[in-house]
Amino acid sequence: MRDKIIKKVEEVSPLMIEKIKEIISINSIESEAIKEAPFGKGIKEALLKALEISQELGFESVNMDSYLGYARYGKGSEYVCAIGHLDVVPVGDGWRHPPFSAYEEDGFIYSRGILDNKGPIFACLFGLYALKELGIKLSKEVRIIFGCDEESGFEDLKYYLKHELPPIYGFTPDCKYPVIYAERGRAVIKVSSTLDNLGEFFEFINQYFINAKNNGENLGIDVNDKEFGETLMRNYQLSMEEDLATFRVSISYPASISIDKIINQCNIKAKTLKVELESHFKPVKFKKDCFLVETLQKCYEEVTGLDGTPVTTTGGTYAKIMPNIVPFGPSFPGQKGIGHNPNEWMSIEDIITNAKIYALSLYELAK
Repeated sequence: MRDKIIKKVEEVSPLMIEKIKEIISINSIESEAIKEAPFGKGIKEALLKALEISQELGFESVNMDSYLGYARYGKGSEYVCAIGHLDVVPVGDGWRHPPFSAYEEDGFIYSRGILDNKGPIFACLFGLYALKELGIKLSKEVRIIFGCDEESGFEDLKYYLKHELPPIYGFTPDCKYPVIYAERGRAVIKVSSTLDNLGEFFEFINQYFINAKNNGENLGIDVNDKEFGETLMRNYQLSMEEDLATFRVSISYPASISIDKIINQCNIKAKTLKVELESHFKPVKFKKDCFLVETLQKCYEEVTGLDGTPVTTTGGTYAKIMPNIVPFGPSFPGQKGIGHNPNEWMSIEDIITNAKIYALSLYELAK
């Protein structure tokens, strides 16, 4: 079956590249919410196009009030899924070609969203299309979920989980290979002070952040986990208002330290300053030998011939919110600094390889 699936993916690849170029040509940066478009006109346009293409491929599609949507194949009391996103980050400067032109050169496609994350979720869609074209019968329903708010707060997935049960297994093609078995916790902490206490405020910032190691050593939150690595503090933001000074810091932390300890240590060092937890996602961790991780590892190794030993990530994906899923691709070892940057790219060869991996993975999870 493996060889049949891979051959069918190769057969449908020209159509896949054509449709990927269509979807990445849509400017889907978040904009002002309007009626029936909670994340703006462009994102809704991209969602409608993704669902239209899904229907053209013969899938049933579902639009969940333009918060997100999905294509589905097969029947069953349980489902597996691949979930990616259609929203993209702002383009910025430094592009050699218009950022939504789907420009192709020497086997590479350049466009905002080609890697993060329209190309990969369409690789999942066409991986499933290959299974459908082969007439493969599965024991579980398979959904390809098109998220619309991954870059700005996961409101799309929160809406989904209010109306739908989570999958029994799944993955998000929004990180790297090999399969990710654990994600760090992520927190944004705000420290604030009235203007009559600025001396203490700036002394705190300088001592524990600006003039300190970014592993939280001065705060007493430094840990060096053998699986996750060190605590990381970054994205410092200072703001001054009429009667209040605020400082925000993003903390990425291993599973071996709790958010309660982090907050407690901040409170101890901040003394009279106000410390608040603005946002927080707990660490996510699966056993390396669980069915989901082992299955994805096997599929990756079979298609690529590379070592698929599971790894961890400092990033944050839909796996923070959606139960029973892990990050899986699309970037291969050595590929870094592509998404969110000018001239975002993905090679056509990599897109096709991803589609093969995802087709085999969906088959193995749902057969």
